[in-house]
Amino acid sequence: MNTAYLYSDAFHGFDYGAGHPLKTFRLKLTHELIKACGLLVPDDPRVIVPAPAKREDLLAFHTPEYIDMLEASNSGKAVPGAAAYGLGSGDNPIFPGMYDWSRLVAGASLKAAALVDSGEAAIAFNIAGGLHHALSGRASGFCYINDPVLAITLLLARGRRVAYIDIDAHHGDGVQAAFYDTDKVLTISLHETGTTLFPGTGFEQETGEGAGKGYSVNVPLPPEAGDELFVRAFTEAVPQRIERFRPDVIVSQLGVDTFRSDPLAHLNVTTEGFCTMVGMIKSLAPKWVALGGGGYDVANVARAWTLAWAIMNDVQAPEEIPLSFMEQFSGAGFPDRKLRDAFS
Repeated sequence: MNTAYLYSDAFHGFDYGAGHPLKTFRLKLTHELIKACGLLVPDDPRVIVPAPAKREDLLAFHTPEYIDMLEASNSGKAVPGAAAYGLGSGDNPIFPGMYDWSRLVAGASLKAAALVDSGEAAIAFNIAGGLHHALSGRASGFCYINDPVLAITLLLARGRRVAYIDIDAHHGDGVQAAFYDTDKVLTISLHETGTTLFPGTGFEQETGEGAGKGYSVNVPLPPEAGDELFVRAFTEAVPQRIERFRPDVIVSQLGVDTFRSDPLAHLNVTTEGFCTMVGMIKSLAPKWVALGGGGYDVANVARAWTLAWAIMNDVQAPEEIPLSFMEQFSGAGFPDRKLRDAFS
């Protein structure tokens, strides 16, 4: 099996609440579009249904006290002291199944890493993953459990060198913080500058400390940056560093809140620029754990990650979305039937 696709119908059974920008429905929409475009077949052996991560898996990065609080809040009811852990705010609401959701996403990323490490797959894609803001003891930026950190930690425990590439509009601060003082992980984040966007970090001078000095790379981009600038920055910052670091595995966060119609950022990337960068990651990666990430226009998410899955499998995606899909999801905000460059 060259590629693996981590997916569970349970992904979209959780709800951050009315008015919250992160809609888990985007995962179902992506999955259904991938199927509609013929990129998965019935009973496709590439589809792996993940199991939730266990408590001990989460403790590889997160503190016991924080995991206790997540578990206690799983009913959706406020727990005394939750605010100290970043829980209950507008960004990180306490909702029914919050801990279950986090364990399932983390379990999928851990399974993706294990499949790639064992050689069962060269590429594994968890569209629900990429929750890169969570800190060891605190929720942040819609993220409760940092599944990229857990996946990387698993790979490190198995003796692998790992490079992390993040092309989300928001700086991958939680992942950077986890590995800021080690030379075993190279983190590269391209994002909108922290002067205009959460989390307010990710500046050029953030390069690591101690043994990790020089192993954190940040490329903050100005608002309105589009394909030309984003891809040029990627081309200048990423390939030479990956070739010099020589990782065994690349873990990537493929957020699409960089797209011009995303409501939470101010960038102008299109499917063309996104696919160019995904293709470059594929060419650089000896093995590849691909994770989803941000994206708050659900049509953007479905189009982009469908195209990414096609690239991972070296197949050509169709030019148009099937009419049957458009009719089924007529309220999802697709501007037209174009799969590519819909926002150029």
